[in-house]
Amino acid sequence: MSARAIWRLMLGFYVGLFFAFLFGPLIVMSVTAFNTPDYPQVWPFEGFTLDWFARLWADRNLMEGLVNSFVIGGFVVVLSVPLGLAGAIVMTQIYAPARSLYYLVVVSPVLTPGVIIGISTVIFWKDVSELTGARSLFNGLFLATLGQATFISAYVMLIFLSRLQRYDRVQEEAALDLGASQTQAFFDIFLPYMRPAIFSAAVIAFLSSFENYNTTTFAILANKTLTTVLAGRVRAGTTPAISAMAVVIIAVTLVGAIAYEAVKRAELRRETARAAARPA
Repeated sequence: MSARAIWRLMLGFYVGLFFAFLFGPLIVMSVTAFNTPDYPQVWPFEGFTLDWFARLWADRNLMEGLVNSFVIGGFVVVLSVPLGLAGAIVMTQIYAPARSLYYLVVVSPVLTPGVIIGISTVIFWKDVSELTGARSLFNGLFLATLGQATFISAYVMLIFLSRLQRYDRVQEEAALDLGASQTQAFFDIFLPYMRPAIFSAAVIAFLSSFENYNTTTFAILANKTLTTVLAGRVRAGTTPAISAMAVVIIAVTLVGAIAYEAVKRAELRRETARAAARPA
């Protein structure tokens, strides 16, 4: 056997092992969601069933946690995207000597353990609610949203900074020279250019919020999210209903990814058609 053949064989083995490590647990969990035993098992496959999906739907704790995760994720996006965009814009506008210090300050939440962020959020807003008498501020959903947005907005800012590195201000300056206001230049030139980064940042912010556990488990107080409910279930002993939840999440993710790719390809075809239709 030649050295080239051995190289191909080893490369194929490595790639197969990599994908088995990556997708193996997902496949195993998906199979257990359709097996009849009460404990998740792949083999022996005793019978096909959809009962675990029905039990998942009837599980009030899981459904409440899922709804809370969506609510918190939505509010985190609403907070994190504008904050991250503002932080990225300030980074490009301040004097160069101050950028290192500013960058250290705004990125520091990413380096802070989630446990510390969660505990400090609870302590701070407990004192604020007692001093102001606004007891409604000491709410688990509110605290979890603020705690998550603290570090997720820093992730979002990094996404915007990578996009801004390729931003050419010539068009914006030309618009201002032609009489456009700063507001018009912002909404008609800057935001359209940042639209892909805004969409990506919103998706990453939502997913980061949806799967967060360290900060959420301390800030959520008496409420619950999907991750906190799942953590409690796994400690107490898992059931195939958890596998059914994983199958639903995987399916939604795949559908969303396929839909996004289809939209992007359709947009690319339209742009290609418009470019071909322009006179030379």
